[in-house]
Parts: sequence; structure tokens; C-alpha cells
Amino acid sequence: MEVTLYNNTGHPEAYIAEDGEQSIYLWSGHAVAYIVDDKVYGWNGQHLGWFIDGIIFDQRGLKVGSIAERSTYATYAQPAKYAKYAKYAKYARYAAYARPALSTSTSQTGLVQFLQSGSVG
Repeated sequence: MEVTLYNNTGHPEAYIAEDGEQSIYLWSGHAVAYIVDDKVYGWNGQHLGWFIDGIIFDQRGLKVGSIAERSTYATYAQPAKYAKYAKYAKYARYAAYARPALSTSTSQTGLVQFLQSGSVG
């Protein structure tokens, strides 16, 4: 079952595919990140942030997105998803940063921009 990720205003922008790798796809069908334990890594190997209790946090501990149940806004309906593109080979993972204190404040970086910072290709 795929889990939809919403931006900080309740719009669906990405989803986590249950493909054995916890890949995160943008709504356009591009795989841009994945989850290992509670850490979010870009396809380029960069540590982007954390996925804790249904919320995605950036490296400063600010909220970037969440699942519907953890959204602070009413969530919008999901449009139809595009077909998934073939995934690129993953780059080697860089060491994760130390986790900062997590905040309820939202990041100025949008969910798509945050996830695309880890894309390749």
C-alpha cells in the first residue's frame, strides 16, 4: 500500500511506495528519495532528513511534509498518479547527520524542492 505525503499546506505531492526499498516518488512518477530506518536519503546518497511518526523533517528539524493523519491542515484529494519511471541506480549513502531537536515549525523549503535535492538524472 502506498502512503501519500502532503506538503505543509495539505496538498499531495509525493508518496512512499511499498517496494521493499521505501522509495519516495514525486507525483510525476520520478523516484527521488528513500527511507532507511528513520532517515531520508536522496537517490544521490545525500542524507536529507528524517521520517518520524509520519512527519518528514529537514536537517534543521523543521517540518517539510507529512502523511494525512499528521497534517496540520485539511488535506486535498489526490489526483491520478503518473506511471512510475525506472529508477536510477542508488549512489552510496553518505553518513547521516546528527538529529537535531525536532520542531513543530514548518520549513520554508517545499516538499518537492526538499525531495528533488536528492534526485539524480
